[in-house]
Amino acid sequence: MLPTLLVSLVRASHCRASALASSPSLSLRAATSASRRGLVVAAADGGRASAAVVQAAKETPSAPRGELDLNPPRGTRDFYPEEMALRTWLFGQWREVAAAHGFQEYDAPVLESEELYIRKAGEDVTQQLYSMEDRSGRRLALRPEMTPSLARMVLGRKNALPMPLKWCSIPQCWRYERMTRGRRREHYQWNLDIWGVPSLTAEVELLAAAVSFCRRVGLTPADVGIKLSTRGVLAELLTSLGVAEEQFAATCVLVDKLDKLPEDTVRESLLELGLPADAAATLLSTLAISDFDALEATVGADSKALGELRTLFELADAYDLTDWLVLDLSVVRGLAYYTGVVFEGFDRSGELRAIFGGGRYDKLLGTFGGEDLPAAGFGFGDAVIVELLKMKGLLPTLAPAEGAVLVACQDESLRSQAMKTAAALRDAGSRVDMVLEPKKPKWIFKHADRLGVSHVVLVAPREAEQGLVRVKSLAAGEQSDVAFEDLPAWFAALPETPL
Repeated sequence: MLPTLLVSLVRASHCRASALASSPSLSLRAATSASRRGLVVAAADGGRASAAVVQAAKETPSAPRGELDLNPPRGTRDFYPEEMALRTWLFGQWREVAAAHGFQEYDAPVLESEELYIRKAGEDVTQQLYSMEDRSGRRLALRPEMTPSLARMVLGRKNALPMPLKWCSIPQCWRYERMTRGRRREHYQWNLDIWGVPSLTAEVELLAAAVSFCRRVGLTPADVGIKLSTRGVLAELLTSLGVAEEQFAATCVLVDKLDKLPEDTVRESLLELGLPADAAATLLSTLAISDFDALEATVGADSKALGELRTLFELADAYDLTDWLVLDLSVVRGLAYYTGVVFEGFDRSGELRAIFGGGRYDKLLGTFGGEDLPAAGFGFGDAVIVELLKMKGLLPTLAPAEGAVLVACQDESLRSQAMKTAAALRDAGSRVDMVLEPKKPKWIFKHADRLGVSHVVLVAPREAEQGLVRVKSLAAGEQSDVAFEDLPAWFAALPETPL
């Protein structure tokens, strides 16, 4: 009887086991884990494994469970109301800055086709994907960045979209990477992108928006700098050194690690890549240049890359951005699709990694089989900017229910009247919380302080008999008796209404 029962259970659980079956290594891990917990694992022979886990006969329904780990998965976060209030504030700042600069918001699925992110070998993002296979055998990944999704969307409606595009988004992104301060495996990112503009005015518009946000939240050029370069410098230099074109992307990935790894480590990696020792030495010394005169002496006055950088700084000066900008040729960004100007916001104290980064990527659509279209953009992470604002004492003090009203009744016989009062205020546009259980006035006012509401509306027996409710302003400490039907108008007449 027992073997027959096990076969039935295996067949019934076949669908639930398909996720394990899609990966032999995953199936093996699941089987090992199951056997340790006293479970029986059945798998088909040959081809793709079909695994199912069933309860062992010896396990009883009352078998004790271990304690649940109450922490979120490593590298991710819970957002309790106070953290959510901060996130909402930050996103609000980003959206207002984007709107002030003429950007429109869009979004895309957090789950995308894996091949959207599998690009040239050596890119860190390719190695950091959260990948999976669905029950139909499709290879999927949680998005590590938004730009490929945006490119897919633009390509899908390219002929119908009016150019230029100025789009913004705040996507949740996932990367399985080493965590540091302000760097998580899950984060939100403010993205601004401009499509259809081949000139440097697009980059300057992006830089202006980034600086506008920094100014808005109280940061100054003494707090944040923006490293500027162009991949053109590296391309010209490698060509003059006789480095093969096919080594360019891999070299960019290595150069991008200069702010994370010792220079000698990067030098060794360049030699392993195949660069001659003298070429690697010239490359690293040139990337250390930080002024235009020295750069001109190295690449020549007729260098296209040099002219591009000079023009960029001149345009940025018109937006009063000069104090924020730093010429730093070591900035190349690690993603292979960048083609020209690149930039990176950084904490001048040196305590945090990059605050934001981006650049020009004119050839991305071509990698998806489409016709290339000029484009530039940046991504601005939420975790690192919160860390920076915390360091500088610039985090806002947020009252979760500021400007709201708390309605309560002193006697349950007045519950209906209190509910009608709350409904009338809500209909008039107020944000209203309701005390849902019988509570004494002392608790009600203490709860109001905890919530941070501006007023308490108390429905009490004596006042209710006269058609009145008692309203107390917590800030002023004053109270008034107001007719029920006049209450919405009374609040509307306040200098600062809770509407």
